[in-house]
Amino acid sequence: MITKFLSASLALLAVFPGLAGAGQGDPLAPTGRWSAYTAGRAPTPPMGWSSWNAFATDIDEEKILGSAQALVDSGLARKGYRYVNIDDGWWLQRRARDGELVIRSARFPSTVREGRLPSFRPFTDRLHALGLKAGIYSDLGRNTCSQAYSPDDTDLPKGSVLEREVGLYGHIDQDISLFFSEWGFDFIKVDGCGVRAYGAGSEKVISGAYREFKPLLDMESVARSDIPAVQALFQQIDAALIRNNPDGDFVLSLCIWGAGNVRAWGKDFGNLSRTSDDINPTWGRLLTNFDSAAKRALYAHPGAWNDPDMLFIGKGDFDADHLTEARSHLSMWAMINAPLMIGMDLRHAPQALLDVFGNQDVIALNQDPAGHQAVVAFDSAEVQIFVKTLSTGEKAVAVFNRSAAPLNVDLTAAHLKFREESEVALMDLWSGRNQNFRKQLRLHLDGHQTLVFKARGARVLADGLYLSEQPGNVNPAVDGVVWPAPDPTIHRSAFGWQGTRSSGERPIYAGWGGAQPDSAPYGEALRIRGKKFETGLGVLANSRLEVRNQGYRRFTAIVGVNDSARDDRHAATFTVYGDGKVLATSRALKFGDEGQRINIDVSGVKIIELVARAPVDDPATLPVTWAEAALLSGAGAADVSQQ
Repeated sequence: MITKFLSASLALLAVFPGLAGAGQGDPLAPTGRWSAYTAGRAPTPPMGWSSWNAFATDIDEEKILGSAQALVDSGLARKGYRYVNIDDGWWLQRRARDGELVIRSARFPSTVREGRLPSFRPFTDRLHALGLKAGIYSDLGRNTCSQAYSPDDTDLPKGSVLEREVGLYGHIDQDISLFFSEWGFDFIKVDGCGVRAYGAGSEKVISGAYREFKPLLDMESVARSDIPAVQALFQQIDAALIRNNPDGDFVLSLCIWGAGNVRAWGKDFGNLSRTSDDINPTWGRLLTNFDSAAKRALYAHPGAWNDPDMLFIGKGDFDADHLTEARSHLSMWAMINAPLMIGMDLRHAPQALLDVFGNQDVIALNQDPAGHQAVVAFDSAEVQIFVKTLSTGEKAVAVFNRSAAPLNVDLTAAHLKFREESEVALMDLWSGRNQNFRKQLRLHLDGHQTLVFKARGARVLADGLYLSEQPGNVNPAVDGVVWPAPDPTIHRSAFGWQGTRSSGERPIYAGWGGAQPDSAPYGEALRIRGKKFETGLGVLANSRLEVRNQGYRRFTAIVGVNDSARDDRHAATFTVYGDGKVLATSRALKFGDEGQRINIDVSGVKIIELVARAPVDDPATLPVTWAEAALLSGAGAADVSQQ
């Protein structure tokens, strides 16, 4: 039951992001450190190719090396597509006497060694010689996704029940050492079917094909997921990766499909975290997967990225006859800093699709070293505008037509946080066309089209950045969500894995109520006592936000209880810490009180922490606002006053 994992007192630290290690058992106590995941080697989102979408478990050396060679020959490798990842289907069995994994050497002939078990080392050496990186697949449990869901056993591990237990469970140190120290892999995707699909009621368990594994994850119920147990397994994997990669050159990809509230804590446990179930080559499913990550900008940072699954360009609604949709797919994945993992058989890719994958300007948005995921500047069911701040000081903006109907859309300087009286210069990253405008520009979009621009203009905030412009530097170490709930705003596609045989796809991805840039936690406007703010951070009470300060001298904000609050009795107190020391504290503020201005010196401070406390059992009733929160270069007198 939910009481096993959640507590209204915020005392169960293991369940919530960033709580482990918070001082003295108080999750809101300042730590003076950045707590999101920084191990491994993912300063920008990984790019490459994965075998699953093209081949499922029907993989072999020729297919994978052929696709690797195609990355090189097409020029895509030079543009950043470097990882070549083997997904499920590579193993024959686990040897009973010593637990060693055995490769399907008939499918991977280069692995054969006379008198010894097969080794992937010659295979990974070949990829490395091409200038590429090598990735492999495993599972948290004893068994894998294909063993749970494949319609036949053609490509499945062979042998006894125990010999077919090829997952990591019970073998984490042994397998990670094998994959990275002995075989030379650089990337691992860890699925979660083994801790989800082998309960006592599973048909394959009942038949005796596999042993029971009491589920730790329930896709449809966060309350029935054993979150601390899943986190503990990922922590063991991380520790094993660090031991076996002293140079830190690895990538850890968590793949539990948005289950178990992972959209809140995945950023603390791995380099990539899947925010949704698997994608398929339909427009509706693209919307589902995109939505699962698009409004989680504060939960992604250099080293830890939201992952809405692979690119499905090359099939279905994204094939060479649907270039508009294919460009939209790449554009929006690039804007939200998703990993760019190609899933098609590149040996037969038409040039038109290679040109989509290879758009250097769009790739550059994804690989921008600042690492800021795009933030929603306009939101509706039909059209959205996303804006991201680039390391150059420029902005990228994507105007995304979710609908099949053509639309006229007004892009404004305000969307970009540029001054209305100044000229804005746009470069279209698909057509190369340049144009300028002041105040606003009317744009026409075809159905499913995305227009992507690089924009230059005079920023509203001339001597700094709003925190909502730099989400890669803001980490919700504690977001106040005590009772994780499914997010009802994520598109529910009609053709998921069950088609229309069930009663429909229900909201299943927890994360509703998390911290948001330029929005209150549940999607309402940022408003304090009737005054609307166009920018700021919205979060629940009893929260702690970590902010990396990159040389700025002042922090400013207007703090208060948001007008969307349902609690008019309790007050919240806002405290700003610098490297663990108190810099400013507001008075106690209730619903309906005017906002209080904070303007303080943060010169030399590396980590700023924004803490909002309130004596409430359920912070969901008391959303709070750090309105117009910004870091500025200029000096000035400290001020904590009523707005």
